[in-house]
Amino acid sequence: MYAVIDMGSNTIRLSVFKVGDGDIKPVFQKKIMAGLADYVNDKGELSEKGILRAVSALQEFRDILSGIGIRDIYAFATASLRNVRNTEEARASICAKTGIELQVLSGKEEAVYGYLGATRHMKRDQGVLVDIGGGSTELVFYKDGEILQALSMPVGSLNMYSKYVKTLFPNESELRSIARAVRTQLDGIDKSAAQYELICGVGGTIRTACKLNNEIFGAPSSNREMAASNIDEIIETVRYNDKSSFGYILKIAPDRIHTIIPGMTILSTVADYFRCTKIHVSSQGVREGYLYQKLIDEGIIHE
Repeated sequence: MYAVIDMGSNTIRLSVFKVGDGDIKPVFQKKIMAGLADYVNDKGELSEKGILRAVSALQEFRDILSGIGIRDIYAFATASLRNVRNTEEARASICAKTGIELQVLSGKEEAVYGYLGATRHMKRDQGVLVDIGGGSTELVFYKDGEILQALSMPVGSLNMYSKYVKTLFPNESELRSIARAVRTQLDGIDKSAAQYELICGVGGTIRTACKLNNEIFGAPSSNREMAASNIDEIIETVRYNDKSSFGYILKIAPDRIHTIIPGMTILSTVADYFRCTKIHVSSQGVREGYLYQKLIDEGIIHE
């Protein structure tokens, strides 16, 4: 069995997989809502408290893996370390304290691994992969199984909440500020292919949005597709500071109560910008793609 640890800006996740028949199969996973983006100080550095928060989570995961005898551990950090000024110092400190070697992925690497994981078991005709994390959003534009462009934007559900939202839920003005920040990033990318019907969604924000969609619109819990236009309706349904709004989010994802609306605002803005009409939510993403590539490189499985 193989373990993958994904240290993001909002969550730190452990996933354990078994390899068989040329593929990987999930065994179990655990996540810790570490909120590392909130530990970035005025100098733009991950603070000592943030480093210790990461260390605590990784030590917990290490103890779990030691207890079940898993030695093959792949660990990486995304925007949590990529977007701070003391990347190497923080990485070295965390590794020294935990004994777990962390690779810091570039934005493009994170995007590509997300694409590899999300599309391994689905058609790759044409679309844009969207992976909304706590500190960044990755986009991959693809057609006929080929990546046209892969990039990362420094806008995520947690850093947009921290930067623009004063209370628990954003008001109308704060929603506009988040959307404007996302559009500013989108304006800076290549527009050679500016319309995509399909979004392939990756990550906790989009999975949670789909669960809210199923709850609000009466779709079965197994449903993994939604109309892009539903996202704005979901935001309008859950963004008010009243019991009914709290109820939906507390039922579906209480640990995302402060970040899900900023995250869905990012999703809505991307969908509108590229005139997407459908969202397919993948069950796999960057962790699976990262492990796939490692195992392919080692000759354990084939492309």
